[in-house]
Amino acid sequence: MTFHPVVKKMLEAHNEPNISAVDKIREILQQTALLGLARHHFFEHAVFYGGTALRILYGLDRYSEDLDFSLINPNNEFDFSPFIDGMHKELKALGFDLLVSVKNKTIETGIISAFLKANTLSLLLTIKDKASVKGINPEQKIQIKLEIDTDPPAVHLPYESKLILNPLPFYVNTYSMSDLFAGKMHAALCRGWKNRVKGRDWYDVIWYVQRNTPLNLEHLKARMIQTHHLDIKDKFGKEELLQRLHKKIDEIDWHLAKNDVSPFISDKTRLEIWNGNFFHDLANQIKVKG
Repeated sequence: MTFHPVVKKMLEAHNEPNISAVDKIREILQQTALLGLARHHFFEHAVFYGGTALRILYGLDRYSEDLDFSLINPNNEFDFSPFIDGMHKELKALGFDLLVSVKNKTIETGIISAFLKANTLSLLLTIKDKASVKGINPEQKIQIKLEIDTDPPAVHLPYESKLILNPLPFYVNTYSMSDLFAGKMHAALCRGWKNRVKGRDWYDVIWYVQRNTPLNLEHLKARMIQTHHLDIKDKFGKEELLQRLHKKIDEIDWHLAKNDVSPFISDKTRLEIWNGNFFHDLANQIKVKG
């Protein structure tokens, strides 16, 4: 396996401190997968959102594993296969030897999942990063999951076109920041993880609040109605949002939340402030739109 020169340039230019060779490769894989999807016109049908979208499009300072998409219009018959095939060809053309598998959506969620997998050791040896090979299990895999929501909420959401420069310049469609925040807040409030807390959701909530991003309340309400966390007749304004948010904050084990997000950030000291009181105060700083 030999990488295309553009991939080698991306590796050399990736100068963020404290990022491992594995994380560098994962992010380059993510961007190359997006390029492949864009070249095969996937973004005429879908938008890119979630934590990796924040990382790639807006410089979120945490790593992210998955690529999340939502169809612009609901389509239970959407076929992801042609776009996956085109993306796979693009990845191979740039030197990535990957296995690609697709998991069909379930009736309950309407989510299509696909997985990109590559041997970690093989990738590191290809880029001649021998220092990073020590301790790597020969069977270890780098995995990237792609998820597509084929049944987005029935609310009009304008989208924006954003330029990504690497591996080659291309455009993706994404939601506005207010709508991205609404999607993240829905995850923070409604994600069902049983005994596991996804601290990454709450890290991202901090990121939005720090940037004074107003949350699109109409979008959040539509998502909560769709997932049966809210009845269509229920009143849902800022006051009701804060009531639910404060209740959720009281239920969370913040030690578990910190453990979840810690592997994805380089500055662990940012988590020292995390506790219920901090997130209650943070919630009171949230601005809403709509």
